[in-house]
Amino acid sequence: MGQKTHPYGFRLNVIRTWSSKWYEGKQYSKWLHEDLRLRKGINDKFANAGIAGISIERAANKAKVIIQTSRPGIIIGRRGAGVEQLKAELQKLTENELFIDIQEVRKAETNAQLVAENIATQLERRVAFRRAMKKAVSIAMKFGAKGIRVEAGGRLGGTEIARSEKYREGRVPLHTLRADIEYGTATAKTTAGTVGIKCWIFKGEILPQRRRQGAQGQPPAPGR
Repeated sequence: MGQKTHPYGFRLNVIRTWSSKWYEGKQYSKWLHEDLRLRKGINDKFANAGIAGISIERAANKAKVIIQTSRPGIIIGRRGAGVEQLKAELQKLTENELFIDIQEVRKAETNAQLVAENIATQLERRVAFRRAMKKAVSIAMKFGAKGIRVEAGGRLGGTEIARSEKYREGRVPLHTLRADIEYGTATAKTTAGTVGIKCWIFKGEILPQRRRQGAQGQPPAPGR
């Protein structure tokens, strides 16, 4: 009862894949900590760039970092100067040859990580938490989400006793493996203390392709 699991880890190899795509035997721990340092370096440098996710792919002595952001212009900079500077800084964290690929997130309103960060930013600006959460829920549904659930926990509104409140609209089937659910977290550093934000967004079901029915599309013979 009450055991929770991460929506991404729960769906690995079903409808989702890993955010770090590589295999290594002896240098596993070294590459793992390199990935963590690369992600932390990017998130710290571009905290306001709307980074939705960071994927890392490795092959032999090469590493490719894919940054998904809603504001690519902030990272790219003028005539690509920002990318070159970022590449030079990240190259110091790894021995592998580094490549950077920046992908734009079209609908930031339906990306769980960006929605959570947006609510956290509003709370830091002393916007009422109910207003910020309800607005995020309504905008996500307006932009085509099938369902959204938002939860905030901490000293909401500056009260003495911490509590959690949640708002939900539409369907959010967390137990359905084929359900395409995005999950994001953020922390709002308010004057009363930190407030944690969680966001789940349901974008529909990913159905597996129909299996072939025997040779040349014919159903298999009985008994075979």
